[in-house]
Order: sequence, then structure tokens, then C-alpha cells
Amino acid sequence: MPDATAHGPPSPRGEQCVEALNRRVALATGLAASAAFLPWRRTSAQTSGDASAEQRLRDHGIQLPQVAPVAGVNNVPIVRTGNLIFLSGLGPAKPGGGLFTGKVGRDVTVEEAYQHARLTGLALLAVLRTGLGSLDKVTRAVKVLGMVNAVPEFADHPKVINGCSDLFIEVFGDRGRHARSAVGMASLPFGITVEIDAIFEVS
Repeated sequence: MPDATAHGPPSPRGEQCVEALNRRVALATGLAASAAFLPWRRTSAQTSGDASAEQRLRDHGIQLPQVAPVAGVNNVPIVRTGNLIFLSGLGPAKPGGGLFTGKVGRDVTVEEAYQHARLTGLALLAVLRTGLGSLDKVTRAVKVLGMVNAVPEFADHPKVINGCSDLFIEVFGDRGRHARSAVGMASLPFGITVEIDAIFEVS
């Protein structure tokens, strides 16, 4: 009987198996080395996406409006407590003066109301900048409450308030992503189409 411990010259098939194993080891080593750089790459991408809010305004050609005090109300436009900023609700102002009014789903389309929500978001950012001196002090958008003056059967409130939410993400990047409620109202002050308030965290 042949000795089980005896070793002869390796067969060609055995050499092929060894070469395949070596290639797999080399591949695994290379992947592990590449993975070591992934955290740096993620950090770099985050840094790129975390650009200055003020610079984003300039890059996107976004102009913030002058916001006049609302007559006949007993509140203040902005309150800070700790690192949180609370902004009072605002509505969509027309560039030439006055407010956009009407019932969404009857007098106003979803697309028009979306633009009204964006205008309201611009007004909120204008108040925020006035209170802080710079939007670069914002560390994140925390919460948005969007109210839509809509007919009872209307059901696309989130699509309307996206006008404000999309703006915040455009200006702040990932820091602009926020918790949100989008609800319908039987009426809103002065007959405006939307009213939005917001909470921000600041440094």
C-alpha cells in the first residue's frame, strides 16, 4: 500500500488551484486596502455637501425678500431659546405687495400653491437671517409646520409644502432636511393660501 504521507511533485491541477487561491487573497487584500479610504471619501463628500448656506444662496441666485411686520398680530417673528430658533408663521407675499390668497383645489392649483410655499420659505429664511446675522449659523432645520387653505376634498397638502421643504434643502443641503407636518385648514388669516412656521437649530 502506498505511504499516505509521501508527497510527489504537484499536479498541474494543484498548481492551478494554488494560483487561483493566491489571486483571491490578493483581491481580498486590495479590497481591504481600498476600504480603508472609504471613511475619508465619505467625509470629503459630506464636507462638499455641507457648503455655506450664504454661498448656496449666491450660487443658486436666490434673493431673500424684505419682510414687513404683520399688522394686527400680538407676537414676535422670531424667538431663540437655547440653541433653537422658533419662527412665527408667515404667508406668501407678492413681489409687488399684498398676499396670495384663495382656496387650493378651487382657486389655486397645486403647482401655484407649491410656489406660494416656496415664497413663504424665502420669507422665513429672511427673518432667520435678520435674527442671526447669517444663515451660516444654522446647524440644521428641525421642524416645519405647513398649513394649506384648501377645499375639504383636497389631499395633496404634502406636495404643496414641498415648495418650502425643497427650498430649505437647496439652501442648507442635508442640514435642511427636517421633520414636518403638512395639514389642511378650513381657512387661514387674510385668506392666504399657505402659512408655514419653522424651528431651526443654531450654533
